[in-house]
Amino acid sequence: MNTERRGLTRDRRLTIVNGILVLVIVIVILQLWLLTATMNVYLGGEPGIVIPAALASLVCFGLNAGLLRHLYRLD
Repeated sequence: MNTERRGLTRDRRLTIVNGILVLVIVIVILQLWLLTATMNVYLGGEPGIVIPAALASLVCFGLNAGLLRHLYRLD
């Protein structure tokens, strides 16, 4: 049995990249929905929602940045 660590094959890398792409698309759609909902509530006269929405958007940004970092480490 070969115990040395093998690199990922091209097919496995492509599968990982496609999975990351799907996650990024879902997170970006979530951010767009969050922006729309936040603007709707803010323009409706409730300014207290802006800070929590901004924090949630920063979390989404952090997730996307982490996925990008993982993608760069994949190569």
